[in-house]
Amino acid sequence: MPDDTSTPEAPVREASALAMDSALAPKDTVAARLGRAADRIFGWTAAGSGVLIVMVLAAVAVFLVIEAWPALSAGDSISEEVGWIPAGQSVLQVIGPLVFGTVLAALVALVMAVPVAIGIALFISHYAPRRLAAALGYVVDLLAAIPSVIYGLWGVMVLAPLLHPVFSAMVRWLGWIPLFAGDSNGQASSPPRVLMTASLVLAVMILPIITAVCREVFLTTPPLHEEAALALGATRWEMVRLAVLPYGRSGIVSASMLGLGRALGETMAVAMVLSPGLSSSWRLLVASQQQTIAANIANKFNDATQMGVSALIATGLALFVITMVVNMAARAIVARRKDFSGAN
Repeated sequence: MPDDTSTPEAPVREASALAMDSALAPKDTVAARLGRAADRIFGWTAAGSGVLIVMVLAAVAVFLVIEAWPALSAGDSISEEVGWIPAGQSVLQVIGPLVFGTVLAALVALVMAVPVAIGIALFISHYAPRRLAAALGYVVDLLAAIPSVIYGLWGVMVLAPLLHPVFSAMVRWLGWIPLFAGDSNGQASSPPRVLMTASLVLAVMILPIITAVCREVFLTTPPLHEEAALALGATRWEMVRLAVLPYGRSGIVSASMLGLGRALGETMAVAMVLSPGLSSSWRLLVASQQQTIAANIANKFNDATQMGVSALIATGLALFVITMVVNMAARAIVARRKDFSGAN
């Protein structure tokens, strides 16, 4: 069979192909150059944003260390210059009870908020009719827009009086548990400006954050997973337990850590509700026992001396470290479970 190049039509095809390539080459070259330039600009912008975040975090850490160092190096003599530190104690001795109160309040709020948030998220994503789900989702999201000072006023003026009979009953029936023990007279504090009230307010404040994240995670569950569970005879709850919750486990952990971070750093609501103390006490229903770091800074900053400001910044450094540890732990948990959930 003769070669195609020897046929009369071959030179015509080659000439037309060369003409078409020459006509399209300038346009393709310009588009390619613009695309490469856009890629470089985007890469530089993304890299700069990442470096900026690291620099800001490092700057905050350096600032806290420098400003807190005078108080940390002062030893026991700092109590003479700082009125809120007990006599004969150093900043490090005071940081311990403040860290204890901060973590305890946040954990109690998290224990109360997470189950309710998961239930609301499941109801919105898998049980409620579409119109009701949209309205309920809007209401839950609206809770996140309420200022913390409003939550504080609500906690002091509305929630605390309503909770006093409940707390008295808890002391009466559950007082043998250290968390629910009463004061020296075996009674719950009145008014109940106690850590349990502050934790309830914090639970309401972190509820919309956890609910919103869990709702979006549950909505991303592959429909084939849910349909396969239902096709095998599973009920609605069994489908949720076998398909939705395992897929969204990492999302639930991430949402919980976001809520925990909000609870750890909340200031005004806790400062308005909680009667402060500087002891590492487990009693949630007795006033003047615990205090959180953020609320203590808000209460003491205006009247603090220069050394007092340094001591408050030292406690802020402790809160910074706690937040870092919480986020690192959350990242480790999510990374460990991402192969078996929706994180991948």
